[in-house]
Amino acid sequence: MKRIACMIALTALALAGCSKLTMQNYQKLQTGMTQQEVEALIGSASSCDETLGIRACTWGDDARNVKANFVAGKLVLMSAHNLK
Repeated sequence: MKRIACMIALTALALAGCSKLTMQNYQKLQTGMTQQEVEALIGSASSCDETLGIRACTWGDDARNVKANFVAGKLVLMSAHNLK
């Protein structure tokens, strides 16, 4: 049983270390990119909402995140919080 718990913990640590949500990847984002291009750099969005033609997406959580707005399918505004 301890062996299984250890394997699960090691897998979780390995996946956490492979996060694409880094300052280095954030700095590669450019206005005009599509959401698919952004996701290729920083991974899938945690959530997206759309209001009046503006798609607002968030990657990460409250402690560490990237927020981006898309108009007509193109990145127009982005911000990062607590990235390393």
